[in-house]
Amino acid sequence: MIQPPDEEAIETGRKLFTQACNFVAGAATADRLPPAGLVEVAFAGRSNVGKSSLINALVGQYSLARTSRTPGRTQQINFFDLGGRLMVVDLPGYGYARASKTTIAAWTRLVNGYLKGRVSLRRVMLLIDARHGLKPPDRDIMTMLDDAAVVYQIILTKADKTKPAALDAVVAETAAELARHGAAHPEIAVTSALAGAGIAETRASIAALADSL
Repeated sequence: MIQPPDEEAIETGRKLFTQACNFVAGAATADRLPPAGLVEVAFAGRSNVGKSSLINALVGQYSLARTSRTPGRTQQINFFDLGGRLMVVDLPGYGYARASKTTIAAWTRLVNGYLKGRVSLRRVMLLIDARHGLKPPDRDIMTMLDDAAVVYQIILTKADKTKPAALDAVVAETAAELARHGAAHPEIAVTSALAGAGIAETRASIAALADSL
């Protein structure tokens, strides 16, 4: 799990995420990606993992990233400028059971096109539902990130919806699996967008990456 940051780190994270966060661009194909500039932190996860809710909780703007009851609705990469210091990147959700092979192939091309050679990308925050742990589609993304040599960090979402013992087991199982992946960051964040758990710590972790180009 994330080591508890000190008060200074928490305050730095809080200040960063009080800055205005504005939509910059959306790209449905790799050739439409905006030029690299600010440090980028990307958020990825299975459809319906709570990615939009977590992004909204982090930035404190609860209509910034769209939430939907229909998994797989977001089909483009969205870029948000956070205070001119950090680009928050919302990757389209993956693993939607009803997705066609054509849709899956298009998603793979789009995300691969973004990951390859994106010099401003500092980390991918890979969201995993705390109730279920890692699933085959998550492992596929981890392999993709390993191959692209992109550092990624696991964020467990919806921690309020599982019992402490079950949550501890998921954290332990996830940590053991991460140890076998070269690009994986060892610390795991445990969050709840609804209850606010882990939000301050995740802000601090991301703030440490800002201005690092």
